[in-house]
Amino acid sequence: MSFLEVAGIAKRVGTGFMLEPISISIEAGEKWAIAGATGSGKSTLLKIIGGLEQPDAGAVLLEGTRVKGPAEKLIPGHERIAYLSQHFELRHHYRVVEILERVNKLEVSEAHRIYDVCRIGHLLARKEHELSGGEKQRVAAARLLVQKPALLLLDEPFSNLDRGHKALMQSVIHDIGTELGITCLLVTHEPPDALSWADHMVLLQEGRIAQQGSPQHLYRQPASEYVAGLLGAYNLLTAEQVAAFSDSTVFRLGRHDIGIRPEGLRLAPASEAGARGMVEQLYFYGSHYEADVRVGGDRLRVRVPGESTAPGQEVTVLIDAAHVWYV
Repeated sequence: MSFLEVAGIAKRVGTGFMLEPISISIEAGEKWAIAGATGSGKSTLLKIIGGLEQPDAGAVLLEGTRVKGPAEKLIPGHERIAYLSQHFELRHHYRVVEILERVNKLEVSEAHRIYDVCRIGHLLARKEHELSGGEKQRVAAARLLVQKPALLLLDEPFSNLDRGHKALMQSVIHDIGTELGITCLLVTHEPPDALSWADHMVLLQEGRIAQQGSPQHLYRQPASEYVAGLLGAYNLLTAEQVAAFSDSTVFRLGRHDIGIRPEGLRLAPASEAGARGMVEQLYFYGSHYEADVRVGGDRLRVRVPGESTAPGQEVTVLIDAAHVWYV
């Protein structure tokens, strides 16, 4: 029996399904992310797992015991499951240490370890109204953790955060899993935010699992254009377009199109054999550059090393077969 079993969970809306039967198994200590477009059912699924919303079919089992929904309990929720909502609230006009001590179930040293993990040790003497939005979120997370949950659920933890606070919250969530050993499951509408953190990802599309697996597998071998687009930029090439590449014989084309990320394409001098093209635009992303390259009537996005190319330059586009997936 896995630590958490989601067995055939479904949720109806009118005559249809918001969630079609969904089943996943999570082991203790793992870090999972549920992602998908707005309206795909991810937040509803998270609430059902936390016992905050009633499913119409299926069951959630935490260490073999069924998690009851609000139709079966006077007070919704589960004592061993902590749920960090997008719309959390802290007690007004209280100091942070007072907010935390009201619910703390840990020894002082254990509690301060959590404060360190949540990066709030320096905030303990401040009052709630003196905190920024990102600081309040980390205090809210610590408030849940000092109650000794076995499972932490986070609903869109990176939304409404600026880049600095997002990076800090990503580090906090990473350390909650690795340093505290707490099983974590988060929901996000921006899957790239979870790529570096999650052990396993579930991508939802209109209430169904579109694909699940390791972040690396989903990014490199997406099962559909929907999945590919959720995880980043990609190029889609038909069999006829691939025939322009000098090494196209290595591909299993048939009736298949192929997908490839910008980093799977490479620019070479126009004198080399391959697909001839012209650089139209160069984009700087801080850590790397990407270029739009016109090949025939098509535009390809290619990752390039530094400012090694310029608009108007004629080039040959080469394709790395190891980065290809078939559509």
